[in-house]
Amino acid sequence: MVATIYHNPACGTSRNTLAMIRHAGIEPTIIEYLRCPPSRKRLVDLISGAGLTVRQAIRQKDTPYLERGLDDPMLSDSALLEAMLAEPILINRPFVQTSAGIRLCRPSERVLDLLPPVTRPFSKEDGMMVIDQGGQRIF
Repeated sequence: MVATIYHNPACGTSRNTLAMIRHAGIEPTIIEYLRCPPSRKRLVDLISGAGLTVRQAIRQKDTPYLERGLDDPMLSDSALLEAMLAEPILINRPFVQTSAGIRLCRPSERVLDLLPPVTRPFSKEDGMMVIDQGGQRIF
């Protein structure tokens, strides 16, 4: 299986998502989107492919979201996309794409819906178990 992750190595959710992909035996293409942001078309494809609205895909926490006035409900999707492209920290993460689809993997366990079944136990960085000894998801 081929996988691509739009990754921020400083983000625990993104690191946990990447670890789960690798735990499934897949070495994904890693795009550090803060250094190499997606094109407008690619960003639109990720958002629509994940079944989200542009507003659902914009990151508010620890970003200039409020300072830029992006909470204004009158702003168009186009204006929000332009802001996300100008300041990629506003793109929520991590987006993951596999042949099974596209997801915004928040929480990180959402990536399991895109991966082949994993039978070995897995715990996140903080020790929270996601897959138990029997290969069953816990969440």
